[in-house]
Parts: sequence; C-alpha cells; structure tokens
Amino acid sequence: MANHPRSADKAGSKATIHEVAQRAKVSITTVSRAINSPSLVDPQTARRIWKAIDELSYYPDVHARSLVSGKSNILGLIVSDITNPFFPELVKGFEDAVVQHGYEVLVSSTNYDPERMALCVRRMLERQVEGVAVMTSEMQEHLVDQLVSRRVPTVFLDVGTPGAGISNIVVDYAHGINEAVQHLFALGHRKIGFISGPESLASAQTRRTAFLESMANHGLPQHAQWIRQGDHKVAGGVAAMNEMLALPDHPTAVMASNDLTAIGMMSAIRKAGLSVPGDISVVGFDDIWLAEFTEPPLTTVRFPRDQVAQQACLALMSDLTMRADASKPSEYRVETHLVVRDSTAAV
Repeated sequence: MANHPRSADKAGSKATIHEVAQRAKVSITTVSRAINSPSLVDPQTARRIWKAIDELSYYPDVHARSLVSGKSNILGLIVSDITNPFFPELVKGFEDAVVQHGYEVLVSSTNYDPERMALCVRRMLERQVEGVAVMTSEMQEHLVDQLVSRRVPTVFLDVGTPGAGISNIVVDYAHGINEAVQHLFALGHRKIGFISGPESLASAQTRRTAFLESMANHGLPQHAQWIRQGDHKVAGGVAAMNEMLALPDHPTAVMASNDLTAIGMMSAIRKAGLSVPGDISVVGFDDIWLAEFTEPPLTTVRFPRDQVAQQACLALMSDLTMRADASKPSEYRVETHLVVRDSTAAV
C-alpha cells in the first residue's frame, strides 16, 4: 500500500501548524506569514509551504487567528431578495472581488422587510464584520448610525450619504430607461405603460420617475391607468399586467422596473391570447442571465452588476487600508444601457 503523507498513527487527527513547518522545513512564523501575508514570503518557499499544507490537509484555526489579530477577515453583503437571479450574480461578483484581498463574505437577505433589515445589521455586528456592502434601498437611518458608531466602513447602493467611512454607488438609471423609451418611440409606439416596483424602494421610485421624465421629453402621453405597481416578482408582473389588459384601451408597449416583473408580464400577455411582441412589446430592467433565454428573448436595460460589485469592493478596501483618508467622501458612478432582443417590435 502506498505511503500516505501523514503517519498511520495520526490518521484522522487534525494537522497542526507545527507539522506544516516541520514538513516544509521552515519556521512557524514563516508558515503563518505565507497564509496571512503571502506577498512577504519568497515564492519558492511559499510553494513548499502550500505543498505541505495540501499534503497534511491543514486548515488554519480562523477563529483563533481572529482573536489574536482582532480582525474577522469577513465583509458583509446585504441584498434584498436572494431568490431573484439579479442578486446571486451580484453576490458572486462581490465575492470574486473580495476573495482576492483575503476576505470572506457573510451574505444576508432582507426580503424587502425593514424589520429583517435590522436583523441583518445585527448579525453583521455580532460577527464583527470589517465592512458592509448594503446593496438594497430599504436601509433606515438608525441602522446606518449603528454601523457608523462602530466605525464599520459601509458602501451603499444609491441611498448612502458619502462621509467618514461611508461610500455610495450611484446608478444612472435614467440613461438606460431613456434609451428604452427612445427605442420604443423609434418603433412607432406612442402608448407606453410602466409597471414599477414597490413604492417603499428608493430604486423603484427612481426608475419610475426616470420613465415619466423620459416620456415627457418625448412628448408622449402619460395615462395614470397605464402606470401600475408591482412587487419586483413574477407574480406581481402577472397581476399588474392583467389589470392593464382589462382596460378598454391598453398600451402597445410596456416597460417593467425589473426583469422578473417583465417575465410575469409576458406570461399574462400570452395567457390573454396575445403575443409578444406582435401585440405588445415588453422591456425589462436588470438583464439577469435568464433574460436572453425567455421566449422571446427579453429586451432589457442592463444593470452592470459586475461593475457595481467591483466598485463596492474598491470602496471598502479603500476605507480598510487607508483609514487616514476614511473621512474623504467617496461616490462611485455606473451607467445603465439598453440591450435590444426580440421582445420589442414595430407597432
């Protein structure tokens, strides 16, 4: 039988940093440095250490290390709805960015519930996260104060006020929405409706306002009955679209505040015996990965999740590594753009 890297009498036991150091023929300090600050270790020595770590199946005691260093090496990420494909993509982008800096990610979902948001913040503080990315807009002021008073660097999406340890990512929703209205206008649509997200969400209000302003700029009529409220979920899109279809005169094109709503709208239109885009053109918002696989593929405004995730990581890293400059307000801007597919056509 082939010899196992570890002796038989230690089979099943937990490897120690002493064993790693002995196998790699280095000091314990060098092993620790290779794990925590790899840039300070000679590459050839580091490879030897990691080979020993792999052979011994050694796992550092993260809890003990955090007690000694006073750092958790954890960053928090708060999102609205983990079941919405938009957010897992954002989570992945954020994790891909921060893991390169040696951090782990603690994810919490609010489900659009302010009370649950408070629990999310409490969970972050209990786990002693070193920074938090709040990628939702139902954040209340007293919760922000809890993070600020504990000097936890925080980056917000749209709703933050830049200040000491606080950064904000501003999304230009209006740019993509205006491109969408221009696209529909060019196709001959003059009767355009909109299904928004919950009124409690600042981002949903911003998208609705941007749509109405773009309609006004194009001299298009704004009928109150063609503006409906959804819940950013498929069922909400179905319900709101059914309300619109029940009207004596319904729009020839409808835009949604997010893609899940648009998918629900297309389902309602088909069940009513109509076609997309033959009878009604549909435009979504977010460009989740499912958008190009709907039937027909969804025309939508792309929300650059990868860019937002990278900016959120950059903002937190700036505060964590340059605390002397933490009082400098930080604001990051990203644009949205229309992606034209097959759910829109001429009137």
